[in-house]
Amino acid sequence: MKREPTGGGSQGNRASEPGKAVVLLSGGLDSATALAVARSEGLTTFALTLRYGQRHGGEAEAAARVARAAGVERHLVMDVDLARWGGSSLVSESGDLASVDRGAADRAIPDTYVPARNTIFLSLGLAWAEALGADQLFVGVSQVDCSGYPDCRAEFIDAFQKVIDTGTKAGVEGRAVCLRAPLLHLSKADTIRLGLELGVDYGLTTSCYDPGPSGDSCNACESCALRARAFQEVGDPDPGATGRVSFGGGASTGPP
Repeated sequence: MKREPTGGGSQGNRASEPGKAVVLLSGGLDSATALAVARSEGLTTFALTLRYGQRHGGEAEAAARVARAAGVERHLVMDVDLARWGGSSLVSESGDLASVDRGAADRAIPDTYVPARNTIFLSLGLAWAEALGADQLFVGVSQVDCSGYPDCRAEFIDAFQKVIDTGTKAGVEGRAVCLRAPLLHLSKADTIRLGLELGVDYGLTTSCYDPGPSGDSCNACESCALRARAFQEVGDPDPGATGRVSFGGGASTGPP
């Protein structure tokens, strides 16, 4: 399994000694793993969770569970109403979400893409990191299982590092925050393997785009399918599974 320490490009790992890091923490398995990577490096971690009007409102609660378990220095939850202008089925109560029948080879950008979401999230994380004097900013994106989202690619991570270098006080003074994307080149299964090595309790996380009132996963959206396939590939049961996910060809996974 390849473990990628940064997003690639010119940024590298600039911190010679453990320092402070802001971690974007959604409550999903990717961000929980990114947080575990930061903790494993001895960094003092600050977790930032954004409530942006998403259908899956239980994310903040999951993020709080993960943050407590990891022992972060501070967990900040902010409201940013991206649903106000819409543009995504993820912030709309109407419309269908991308389902498990969506072909793996189909790399078209799905309607669950939220306009400029990661740009906004990283900007807020960067602002907090600079205010804290933190030298690293972690995000749990992967371009391997990104569902076609343009803001989960190496090109985007490298471009945002350039924004940090040129558009912040710390950057122009030669001490720019280092943007870290440790999962960028990992599949979802490899992300889980890494997290298990680092002691992540995935039972604390949530991945579903459209959970029920009790928080149970819908087992129909693409995010549920990606998670189920990944745990199936790893060969471990998903501690957060609440039902069976059908993969369109008759195969299914999850508890009976």
